[in-house]
Amino acid sequence: SNSFCTLLEKILRRSFLLRAMADVTAKAKVPNPATVHDFVVVNNKKQPVDMDQFKGQALLIMNVASQCGYTQKGYTAATELYNRYKDKGFTVLGFPCNQFGSQEPGSNEEIEQFACTRFKAEFPLMDKVDVNGDKANPLWDFMKKEQTGILGTTSVKWNFTSFLVAPDGKVVKRYSPGTSAADIEKDLKPILPKPE
Repeated sequence: SNSFCTLLEKILRRSFLLRAMADVTAKAKVPNPATVHDFVVVNNKKQPVDMDQFKGQALLIMNVASQCGYTQKGYTAATELYNRYKDKGFTVLGFPCNQFGSQEPGSNEEIEQFACTRFKAEFPLMDKVDVNGDKANPLWDFMKKEQTGILGTTSVKWNFTSFLVAPDGKVVKRYSPGTSAADIEKDLKPILPKPE
């Protein structure tokens, strides 16, 4: 009966794990989120990422795609900034998105491999998301409303739209695709956390 019990335990544990995995959804942790720290997102290994962990850091959050005209410029700018400031309280979060011209069709693994080999991108990549529409990721919905686009439009226009987030979690700026690292850096430097 001992082996039966362990088998049962294994089955139960497995179903619990599957259930736990199934519950990995991006969501707001509070009814009226005030900052990006009020959200949970999902990384490209399907694990929950509490945005709380980025308190005190500046962030650049960007929707990425592997087959876009902006791929080279977007990844290059993000990687350059990440490498320059990652030890100074800054990180980049890349959210793959296939909503624009179906330019991100690959699996999470393929996307990561592409980013790492082609651009030496070492910043965290998330699970693939929608950034517009009914199924839009809640964090993206929040950021779009905090920093609207041209003429107050909220929708994300294309791949490599990015949002700069201050260490307190406030969304300070939206950038259109193709924005240079130098232009983002001008806004990033003043908001970097002060060295202790």
